[in-house]
Amino acid sequence: MRLALFQPDIPQNLGAAIRLAACLGVPLDIIEPCGFPLSDAAIRRSAMDYGALAEVKRHSGWEDFRKAAAARGRLVLFTTKGAAPLPEFVFAADDILLFGRESAGAPEEVHAAAAARVFIPLAPGARSLNVVNAAAMALGEALRQTGGFPTGGGSG
Repeated sequence: MRLALFQPDIPQNLGAAIRLAACLGVPLDIIEPCGFPLSDAAIRRSAMDYGALAEVKRHSGWEDFRKAAAARGRLVLFTTKGAAPLPEFVFAADDILLFGRESAGAPEEVHAAAAARVFIPLAPGARSLNVVNAAAMALGEALRQTGGFPTGGGSG
């Protein structure tokens, strides 16, 4: 299981995603360019003390990520334009859970490349969740289904 962020816009969300990935033992892929200056030092700073626990892979762009992801597993895009609701979707242990930009989601080429598109049902009138909140819900369900939660450690 992997978590991937497509061109994140908000550094605090990236920091929260790094912490989420570190705590759940899931690698994180960052697909650049980001909407803010990104350096290894910035990643360490935004991750606080979780940077050393996180496995973070930076990709120079969409094509770089696609090449790397092709051999790793199924690409599952989370989108407000999804086809399958989260509670009904069946995950595999090698899935890559991909989340779009906070400001614009994912472009059509990303939608077209995804093996599956999933949405999180929301209450009437709600537009979308924070990207890391959505990632935490999706990753939690995917790890539950595949038996991939870490054993031992803290209680969250």
